[in-house]
Amino acid sequence: MKIIITCGPSFEPIDQVRRLTNFSTGELGVRLSTDLARAGFDVFCLKGSGATHPGPDAPCRVTAFDTNDDLLARLRELGAAHDIAAVCHVAALCDYRVQGVVDYQGRSCASAKIASRGGPLTLTLEPATKVISQLRGTFPRSLLIGWKYELAGTRAAALAQAARQLAENHTDACVLNGQAFGPGFAFCRMGQPEHPLADKAEVARFLTGWLRERLAVEKRATSGG
Repeated sequence: MKIIITCGPSFEPIDQVRRLTNFSTGELGVRLSTDLARAGFDVFCLKGSGATHPGPDAPCRVTAFDTNDDLLARLRELGAAHDIAAVCHVAALCDYRVQGVVDYQGRSCASAKIASRGGPLTLTLEPATKVISQLRGTFPRSLLIGWKYELAGTRAAALAQAARQLAENHTDACVLNGQAFGPGFAFCRMGQPEHPLADKAEVARFLTGWLRERLAVEKRATSGG
C-alpha cells in the first residue's frame, strides 16, 4: 500500500536570497517514513528542502519541496498517478507569504537581491496556501492525518483546535503537540478521547500500527472478506 508523508519546513521567498521559514527539522516525518517503509509500505516522503534531519533510513521515494504551492502541486501529481492509501501531513508549512516589500520611502523593492544598505524595509504578508484544506479533495478515499502545533493557551484550548482541524478539513486524525498541550503528543479523532504518546519515536510506532490495522480492515471490507 502506498502512503505519503510530508515533512520538514516550507519556505516563502522575500527575494532570491532571503526567505520566510520556521524551525522544523523534519525529524518526526523522517522517523515515520522509516518505520512505515520497514513495515512494508510503499512510502513517498515529500521532504522540505530546508529540512536538516537526515534520512529516511529505509527505502522510500524521497522528493524535495520548497514552497506551500510547490508541495501542493507534488501532492496533486501523486494523487493523480497513484492509489494512495493514506497521507500523513507532518510538514511545518508557512502561514504567510510575502505580498510586497517597500523601502522607508514607500518605494517598491523588487530586485533579485534587495540592497542591505537601503534602510528599513516594510514587508506586507498575505496568507499562504493552506495545504491541509486541499487534501480531502485531492485524496477523497485516503486516510488523512494532520498535525497541530499549539504554543499559547490551555491544554483544553489546544485540544479544541485539534478538533476544529478535524472538522474543517475532513481529516481522519490529528496529532497534537506544543507548549499549550504540554509534554508529549496526543492522537486525536473526532468524538473520541485523545490517545497520549510520549515522544516522537512512540508517535511513529503508534501511527505505523494504527495505519496497518485500519487499512487492513478497510481492505477486508472492500473485498468482502
